[in-house]
Amino acid sequence: METPPALEAAGEQDEITITKRQYDEEQIIAVDFGQVAGQPTLDIVGETAIVVVDGTQFEFGIPPDATEVKMNDGVLTIRD
Repeated sequence: METPPALEAAGEQDEITITKRQYDEEQIIAVDFGQVAGQPTLDIVGETAIVVVDGTQFEFGIPPDATEVKMNDGVLTIRD
């Protein structure tokens, strides 16, 4: 599973970290929004995910092989 381009661009900011983990049967992309001024929020509309953090919006198509997209404590996770 590839990291959506909009999230790759977000990872260029110092306070945002993107990691990919590969396990036997699962792959996880984690986007840690770090110490930003506000708590990131996630909305899913159809096949589009929208993350809003500190007034900035990141909109991306959910990868077709993703089985779960969620936000927890400022970390967005995408699992396949």
